[in-house]
Amino acid sequence: MIARSHRFHGHGSLRYVYQHGRTVRGPLTAFKFVPNERRKMYRLAVVVSKKVSKSAVVRNRIRRRLYEAFRSHEHELIRPFDMTVFHEQVAELPADELNRLVVAQMRQAGMIQPKSKGSSGIIKGN
Repeated sequence: MIARSHRFHGHGSLRYVYQHGRTVRGPLTAFKFVPNERRKMYRLAVVVSKKVSKSAVVRNRIRRRLYEAFRSHEHELIRPFDMTVFHEQVAELPADELNRLVVAQMRQAGMIQPKSKGSSGIIKGN
């Protein structure tokens, strides 16, 4: 779960992101984001509609999983952003697949550095 300081407080902030943010769509989620140079840290809100599931338990599980996926990559952000994530179908997705999806969308948005072509991502041991 992300820290309280990384969550949105109030409808005014969300409204600003909705009106001025750029949208990045993926196969299972979409998010809007806008750079926020007045802050030192990013802020994130996850929006899960009742249309996705009538069960609050399922909606909260989706919300927690998305918060965790973003938290695990927060150190890669190149500057502070205000973000809202819109869920479509994430409830049954494996955690590693969800992380890959979140990182791909963050790269597409230019929020984190693109993967260098020279690195394979494999760490070689002795």
